[in-house]
Amino acid sequence: MRILGISAHYHDSAAALVVDGIPVCAVQEERLSRRKNDAAFPIGAIDFCLEEAKLEPEDLDAVVFYEKPMLKLERVLTLALRGFPRTARSFPKAMRNLLGEKLWIKGIIASQLGVRGRKILFTEHHQAHAAAAFLTAPTREAAILTADGVGEWATFSLGTGEIRDDGSADLRLLREVRFPHSLGMLYSTFTAFLGFPVNEGEYKVMGLAAYGEPRYLDEVRRILRRTPDGAFALDLDYFEYHLSAARSFSRKFVDVFGPPRDAWDPIDLSSDDGRRFADVACSVQRVLEETLVDLARRLHQETGLDDLCLGGGVALNGCANARILRESGFSRVFVPSAPGDAGCALGAALCVDRLHFHRPHCEMPDHPFWGPEPGDVSRIAGEDGLPVDRLRDDAEVVRRVADELCRGRIVGWVEGRGEFGPRALGHRSILAAPSDASMRDKLNRSIKFREEFRPFAPAVPIEAAARFFELSPAAERLGRFMSGVFPVRPDFRARLAAVTHLDGTARVQTVEREMAPRFHALLEEVGRRTGIPVLLNTSFNLAGEPIVSRAVEAYSTFRRSGIDLLVCGRDLVAKRREEAVAPEEAVA
Repeated sequence: MRILGISAHYHDSAAALVVDGIPVCAVQEERLSRRKNDAAFPIGAIDFCLEEAKLEPEDLDAVVFYEKPMLKLERVLTLALRGFPRTARSFPKAMRNLLGEKLWIKGIIASQLGVRGRKILFTEHHQAHAAAAFLTAPTREAAILTADGVGEWATFSLGTGEIRDDGSADLRLLREVRFPHSLGMLYSTFTAFLGFPVNEGEYKVMGLAAYGEPRYLDEVRRILRRTPDGAFALDLDYFEYHLSAARSFSRKFVDVFGPPRDAWDPIDLSSDDGRRFADVACSVQRVLEETLVDLARRLHQETGLDDLCLGGGVALNGCANARILRESGFSRVFVPSAPGDAGCALGAALCVDRLHFHRPHCEMPDHPFWGPEPGDVSRIAGEDGLPVDRLRDDAEVVRRVADELCRGRIVGWVEGRGEFGPRALGHRSILAAPSDASMRDKLNRSIKFREEFRPFAPAVPIEAAARFFELSPAAERLGRFMSGVFPVRPDFRARLAAVTHLDGTARVQTVEREMAPRFHALLEEVGRRTGIPVLLNTSFNLAGEPIVSRAVEAYSTFRRSGIDLLVCGRDLVAKRREEAVAPEEAVA
């Protein structure tokens, strides 16, 4: 059984291929098109999946789209009529978007791939989120919580999943909250208010929150109120996203929180406006965490289950995830590597395999590496006049790179198939020593070209993680895909200054030998030299660009930034001496 899953036409399009119940490849369209958060029909990602599996479109048993367009049309029409005449200007644009591509997705798939209409299936959006969260997790029974901006109608859902003894899967969504009431839209509205791009800048809000005080807690709580049935509702007088495409927040919102930030204005945390923006970010982050913890706690009390699977874009909020694990009563919390819309491509394919075709559940490979191989960097570097040092084996690569990192060099690290999801987990990473706070500033300034308040993540072997970070065994699992934010142990904060955020926390990646053997070996080698087997790990990309996928993009990023050394497989490329950035002091 060969099933292709597709997500498209909102943001972060992707394709994923499941063969005989097992994922064989999955990739976001942006990694191939090189357009950040590419929402276009993912023909490049589809072509990659088919080529990787050596299939033609006619070989597919099903093609699955990650939502139901007619339900989305129902929502658009309903809200347009409810909001008239205020929706009069936004309605034509919404209809053009739907009628132009989203509503006729079955015809688009049929024409693009040449498959028969009877092979084209649809899942509901939150069903795809739930499947991506539960069916890829190492659990046989779990509660499920999904939260995002909006699917068709649902913005939040609660349910359960079970793998029965006979291998059949059961996935039930028991309750939902409907648009326009949405935790994802609440957070995205604050993202827009703070001058960051929606569906991309939410990480920045979470990072900025650590610099503020929750001075606006009461105001945010008035906007997001709890309902008698245990759910939540927004005071829609503060929002316009359900009425207009021009702006997401209303004049009343501005009256409460002050003037919004212009996207081009820097955030000066020493100024009154800078502190206000940080306080607003801190307040909405705190309220989001409180709400999710309470909803998860109620779900635990209702189901009595030990495990919780989180899906949807809100599940990328590592601070909230850590609090859910700590305070909700669940023993384990699982978040897939791609909990957002890209992951719905995989979720939709798995959902159809298990629930539509009733195929028995298969144990999932427990890793995120489903993207393309990088290819050869030596020809590209050679044409540019840079020598390539091809090392004998992985052990020599590890020793050589550890030498460079301990000298303060910044390394672009590329190996194997790319990660599926928004985070670099050791296959498309920029690595550096974690000890000096100046390294964080240097990376933000001359590598990532981004705001100074943005934190970086530490990567650590899972066996050593609890020595440096306050992690329970369950938290170690949450760190597998960088899905949680946890305290750095006070004794090590000074020696891990480049990866310790202002509030003493870090978004920890716990690295298992079985998942990333060479990256794990590199961490251990650094530990033998320094006593601390930790590296700063950030995604291999520049601001505004997708994470690199192939060698050509890695090389281009290396040449356009302050990265000192590019490692691609066993090939090492260094800049010319006159181009190289002077190394920092050697790590003690």
